[in-house]
Amino acid sequence: MGAPVTSIDPHYHQLSPNTAVAHMIFSGLTTTDGHARIVPDLAESWHAVDETTWEFKLRRGVRFHNGSRFTADDVAFTFDRVPKVPNSPSSYAIYTRPITRVEIVDSHTLRLHTAVPYPLMPTDLASVMILDRETHAAATTEGFNAGPMAIGTGPFRMVSHRNGDRIEFERNEGYFGTAPAWARVTYRMITNDPARTAALLAGDVDVIDQVPTSDLAKLRADQRLTLSETTGLRLIFLGLDHLSAEASPFVTDNEGKPVPRNPLRDPRVRRALSLMIDRGAITERVMEGAAIPAGQFLPEGSFGYAPGLAAPRQDAEAAKKLLAEAGFPQGFRMTLHGPNDRYPNDARIIQAIGQMWTRAGIRTAIEAQPWTTFVGRAAKQDFSAFLIGWGTSSGEASNPLRNLTATYDREKGYGASNRGRYSNPEADRILDAAMRELDDPKREALLQQATRIVFEDTGIIPVHIQKNAWAMRRGFAHDARADELTRAQDIRPAAAR
Repeated sequence: MGAPVTSIDPHYHQLSPNTAVAHMIFSGLTTTDGHARIVPDLAESWHAVDETTWEFKLRRGVRFHNGSRFTADDVAFTFDRVPKVPNSPSSYAIYTRPITRVEIVDSHTLRLHTAVPYPLMPTDLASVMILDRETHAAATTEGFNAGPMAIGTGPFRMVSHRNGDRIEFERNEGYFGTAPAWARVTYRMITNDPARTAALLAGDVDVIDQVPTSDLAKLRADQRLTLSETTGLRLIFLGLDHLSAEASPFVTDNEGKPVPRNPLRDPRVRRALSLMIDRGAITERVMEGAAIPAGQFLPEGSFGYAPGLAAPRQDAEAAKKLLAEAGFPQGFRMTLHGPNDRYPNDARIIQAIGQMWTRAGIRTAIEAQPWTTFVGRAAKQDFSAFLIGWGTSSGEASNPLRNLTATYDREKGYGASNRGRYSNPEADRILDAAMRELDDPKREALLQQATRIVFEDTGIIPVHIQKNAWAMRRGFAHDARADELTRAQDIRPAAAR
């Protein structure tokens, strides 16, 4: 694995590595296939009883790893727990907030009531892993990470967890779905790119994800290996400080003195920063073709993709004019932060952007940090500008709109990963309308409208959308996923295809 797993608690921290492991240990009512389409999991079927009621029929005969029976009561318990997990840096509450009441019809039927029509209920619940009331009534995040509470209904049981190093799994012989091919799995975290490739070439590991872009050509040509690739749903973008009304923590004038007003709250400055970036150079030279330039959340063809909202072309002269209009004709100084071990070429990307900004008049210092340090600081709004990514699990624009750019609202669960605290009331209003619209074409039109508002306002600065690549020894087959999750159940002996 190219990124660390930060928690085994499936309701603590929305991160793709955490989600991948959660899918191995736990199950949701629904899940997604490799193309991000919703399919049954613990729920066999569902339908809208009326505009504000969803009914879910649950699988019978399912047991948790410790033998406890799965019933509708466990679902009710789970939905109650999700918003109460303490100190969550990116809460899952956004997926359960619309539920105003859980009605248990019988042991394997439940109805979920909402205050207003809510079309995304089956989609949202793919992100909520179901726990056992009896086992997890007093469970803590620490208990999950230590191991005793890592009990679900998923295809694997967790045997041991060495934080930041590896997780050992064994097959759940009582799993209700397709049995995984492997009796035991060692899930290692090797965040250093050369070390990860070297481990594969040496035969120390069978499969790697996040194939370093510099190694793609070499690995494709190696007859001992095979690659699995697909266009992903992960946007790499720059978040900006919208919270500080006055001085932003890492912005100064050219003499190093604090700037009395935060320039990043001015849309002209944000647009200028975006226009300074040569996305084509980043995708071709830094990412070596393993990404596509981005002008919005998702690639073309996704639900909610806004036609015509293309990746901005670099235009340094237009950027300078915008800065002058905003009152910064000589620019200013800023630090750009980012991780150095989370996304492919993340440290190189911020170096490249920093150079582009500096050449265009924003003297930029670069600070790259290990992911575990960086993400904690980002969650506390410590930065002025920072690079981060978002993988859209549902395959539609409502997911990033709610999580990344909706005004932070703990009660609604909105803006859970809005680390820059961007806020646009008009985009919020349209998003709210989309979340009540049961007609898919009408909902998509609203999502497109909200997307245009956010990116025309440069609420965040999109850079590129990643392509996903895995490499493995010959004899293995892998089902590439658009959501980039690396799960042992998606790998099998090639002969078994």
